[in-house]
Amino acid sequence: MVEDDRNITTQIFRLLERMDIAAEHVCNLADARREAQQTQYDLILSELELDDGPGTELIRLAGNCPVLIMTSFTSLQTAVDSMRKGAVDYITKPIANEELHAALERIFTAPARTTSEQHRAEEVDPPVGMIGHSSPMLEVYRRIAKSAPTRSTVLIRGETGTGKELVAQAIHNASPRRKKPFIAVNCAAIPETLIESELFGHEKGAFTGASGKRAGLIEAAEGGTLFLDEIGELPAEAQARLLRFIQESEIRRVGSNESRRVDVRLVIATHRDLQEMSKSGEFRPDLYYRINVFRIFLPPLRQRGGDLLDLAEFLLDRTAAKYDKQGLFFLPDATQAMTSYDWPGNIRELENVVERAAIMADGRAIDRHLLEIDMDLVDVNRIHAETLTPLATPPANYLGANPAHEDPREDLTLEEYFQRFVLENEEQMNETELAKKLGISRKCLWERRQRFEMPRRKSPAKAKSASGRGET
Repeated sequence: MVEDDRNITTQIFRLLERMDIAAEHVCNLADARREAQQTQYDLILSELELDDGPGTELIRLAGNCPVLIMTSFTSLQTAVDSMRKGAVDYITKPIANEELHAALERIFTAPARTTSEQHRAEEVDPPVGMIGHSSPMLEVYRRIAKSAPTRSTVLIRGETGTGKELVAQAIHNASPRRKKPFIAVNCAAIPETLIESELFGHEKGAFTGASGKRAGLIEAAEGGTLFLDEIGELPAEAQARLLRFIQESEIRRVGSNESRRVDVRLVIATHRDLQEMSKSGEFRPDLYYRINVFRIFLPPLRQRGGDLLDLAEFLLDRTAAKYDKQGLFFLPDATQAMTSYDWPGNIRELENVVERAAIMADGRAIDRHLLEIDMDLVDVNRIHAETLTPLATPPANYLGANPAHEDPREDLTLEEYFQRFVLENEEQMNETELAKKLGISRKCLWERRQRFEMPRRKSPAKAKSASGRGET
């Protein structure tokens, strides 16, 4: 524990004793650095604003050890910044024992990466053009690095919009074929009647309209890489031709009796389950076994943790430059909305949402209303459980609805946000609903009401009823 307030230190030590957790205490960042380097801890609990620096400095030194940040000065944006730097959670002062107890329980019961996994992750850098350092993406980078130098066929599987072509491009760029062509083909975008001639080429007179001979896309990729996206949409006849190409490194143009040898690396992608398709007869089993050599699973955006905000800011900066609207930034309620949303369309949807918000913004600030995210698809409980972040769904008129809040210096503290949220929603919600939206228990909600002198106001109907009983 890194804390310079004696009273808070005593309070936390008492709670830790009741939880049967052994702890050591230092008062400043310098001592904490020394202890973190000399001793292996299960958790670092640190004040954010220390006399000799920010507690988030410990995140870099902690390695595989989670860091829980506590502060009495934080705003929503400060809390988000701590999480993005790698803090496992944050908690505000004055500290409620119930909240700290719940945070510690979540942290100690969450699965942790092993030391070997941590070391392996630290050795992998993102390929050029790819953004993110979440655990699933580090595994993607590792597989890209392993497969790139080989000639093996690579099968990339991921939901629509996750960036499968970007992975294929990264494999090509890291391979010995990087100076040769990279040809990308979307099998679902080519009519079934033309797919064979597009891939394998055709001779003059091979079919109506074939006025001359033409090389196919496989030949165009000679010496380089051919990327076949959505291979699950390939018709049966084309599947048979593709199988021969993979087996023999030969192709035969449509209408020709002559085979041609080609030297092409094949990278394949799909959002469908090819194994199930092969069992049901929709996809050739022999082709599936041929292409299922080296697999890369590309995670959906909702499973990439803090990568989402990195991607959002990158896309915002790029869009701002595109439309000459420099200085755009996300307000905290927009950040919360993005991290709480499921993103069924993944990065492609995020890109469209950010571009639309940038175009619609009159000032520099972007709130959640400009994002136009369907809040019915937001699941606060899911986000809280997966990221250990106590998020709340902002009220409809929080921040961006009022132009006065576009100045980031007027950012609300968590205490101010709590008071504002409760006052604006207590007439429409009962105590259980309010507590759920805020990510706290009913008891904690009651304690905070007492602390801020905010007793629940009676609704007009209840007040009238009580008055009537008094007259009787």
